[in-house]
Amino acid sequence: MSEMDRIAGLIVVNEAGKVVFSVGRGKDPRIASLAEDKMWRTDAIQRRLVPVQTEVKSLLLWSKVKDCYFAAIVDDVADPVFEFTAAVDFAWDIFHHLLTDPFNAMTVVDSEAKVAFLSPIHEGFFGLDRGAAIGRPVRDVIENTRLDRVAKTGKAEIGDIQRVRGQDRVVNRSPIFRDGKLVGAIGRVMFKNPEQVQALSNRVNTLEKELEFYRREAHVLRREAFDLDTIVGRSNAIQRLKEDIVRVAPLDIPVLILGESGTGKELVAHAIHRLSPRQKAKMVIVNSAALPSNLVESELFGYEPGSFTGADRKGRRGKFEQANGSSLFLDEIGDMPLDIQAKLLRVLQDRQVQRVGGEGTQEVDFRLIAATNRDLRNLVANENFRVDFYYRISPIVLTVPPLRERLDDIPVLIEKFLGEFGSRHQFRIPDIDDDVFQYLARQEWPGNIRQLRHEVERAVIFCKDNRLRISDFQAPLFAPPAPTTPIVPKPEPGQSANLKDALDRVESDLIRDTLSRFKGNKKKAAEELGISRSYLYKKLDIS
Repeated sequence: MSEMDRIAGLIVVNEAGKVVFSVGRGKDPRIASLAEDKMWRTDAIQRRLVPVQTEVKSLLLWSKVKDCYFAAIVDDVADPVFEFTAAVDFAWDIFHHLLTDPFNAMTVVDSEAKVAFLSPIHEGFFGLDRGAAIGRPVRDVIENTRLDRVAKTGKAEIGDIQRVRGQDRVVNRSPIFRDGKLVGAIGRVMFKNPEQVQALSNRVNTLEKELEFYRREAHVLRREAFDLDTIVGRSNAIQRLKEDIVRVAPLDIPVLILGESGTGKELVAHAIHRLSPRQKAKMVIVNSAALPSNLVESELFGYEPGSFTGADRKGRRGKFEQANGSSLFLDEIGDMPLDIQAKLLRVLQDRQVQRVGGEGTQEVDFRLIAATNRDLRNLVANENFRVDFYYRISPIVLTVPPLRERLDDIPVLIEKFLGEFGSRHQFRIPDIDDDVFQYLARQEWPGNIRQLRHEVERAVIFCKDNRLRISDFQAPLFAPPAPTTPIVPKPEPGQSANLKDALDRVESDLIRDTLSRFKGNKKKAAEELGISRSYLYKKLDIS
């Protein structure tokens, strides 16, 4: 069916509003009556495209020729087109805008992929005179086009990238069907000036990089679900530890985790919580050594509004309240001050807390998980840790083995570290020389798993040819600090000969010497001495 075949009739009206000519559907008295109605005709001529429904749905396209108005009548209009033109008074203007929009150029081809229409912005872009492309094969007009393929296959191509005159454009190509038959295709492309296109491209690239980073971050977090799988290792020591975790996790009693710094005590705490009946609530973590001495009580117990200068006007829940219904992990509990130990002991006994500045108490229900790298029995013996508090927190004790007792786990640990590092930073995982594992197994590893991770990641960053070799590791970093055997001085006249007093003096002298070597830097001094900063501050206060 040709376009002329779809025109069902014509009707012509003169300036006086009388029908002077009609043919086909134009002879329908209902249409003639509407055309002679001045109010209807005036609105129709202004709209230009008007729907009329008699026994069929029709569109009247109005135009003016000299002193007369005539309308071409098209029958059998599809419902969406009819409804659109009926609802939108300016439908004609929208069609005109779509055809001439300088930022959304259009190309139309027929079933033989010859250009039927090229929007003005396209003609100007390709340097063509008005209508010069009509009837030409589309491939002769537009480089890298695929409209001919769409017109042949009937398959749409949405969001395709097409390079035109050295610029990339996003193009949508859609087939057009009439009565189920493929009659052509339409292509639309967004045109912007080069600056806008470049800015958009840069923005998209930035967003893609951010998205990829967060995708990798989420992947790492999903892998770190803090269950038993995060405790990596196949050694007998690790297998025994996992078995113990499975046994104690369901029991709602306190657990004390012992282990050297860097062994992974926090992973054990998370695994216990994740396997416990309280797993649905988030575990609350407190680093006892990092709490400022003047804020320990308010952080743990919370405070009421206006309790002290600088306090939040609404007050604040303490860690005990936050852990209600969950688990409370007290890391570095060996550095907790004695007075706070006494108050925490009362909380564990009574299951009640009182905020700083408050009068009433609130019941709390949490499971305590504690960890330390210090010898609590020795601290108890020296009266630096409450014995009653020690027994309250340690009905179950788990010991995390140091790396030197699980050297067989080094290969699987390295595999885990490299996998996470590569995923997080889009880093290609390198090959590893066979002798690297034996070399690493011969080291002391005073920093345990944490040190191994840091050394492996540093070596990967600087390795060459994407291969990890022994030479990529900094050997001096593996050497443990030279042991220092303190010489206990004989007591001077008037000094006590008590062993504890003598050891205290040696400890004080060692602290002063170390501080002097590091020019008063307490952080470096504490690291050198292998003690926490809070313990260092405590010894300085005593001395």
